[in-house]
Amino acid sequence: MIHFVLLISRQGKARLTRYYSPYSDKEKARIVREASNLILSRPAKMCNFVEWKNHKIVYRRYASLYFMFGVDQEDNELITLELIHSFVEILDAYFGNVCELDLVFHFHKAFYILDELIIAGEQQETSKQLILRMLREQDVKSETVISDDLRISF
Repeated sequence: MIHFVLLISRQGKARLTRYYSPYSDKEKARIVREASNLILSRPAKMCNFVEWKNHKIVYRRYASLYFMFGVDQEDNELITLELIHSFVEILDAYFGNVCELDLVFHFHKAFYILDELIIAGEQQETSKQLILRMLREQDVKSETVISDDLRISF
């Protein structure tokens, strides 16, 4: 089971956080602080799996962001790495060469993509094409609602 997903910049700033287990606000802040310190201090050539408390943190660096998934000890690290890669590929396809600012200014889309991939800490969808189609449909619906609102207000 996935307990948390963190996207951390190289400076240690949390860009996206999602928790699938119940944590208090203090625990969430502690998880972000400790996990980011642990991962950011590791040399680039080291393994992408770290045992941390009663979890395993699987992470991967893409450009200036670290994608970290906190999973159970017995979960397969390679499947988690593949899930991270799928998430990045979908973000890339949707935003067109995604960067940190895309996630800052369009965080709701990043959350939507993550929610299409993972529900309740388990992988839900594996098809990238299906997720991208759902994103396009949502964009069309939201544009329709916005245009309808503009016609009503004038």
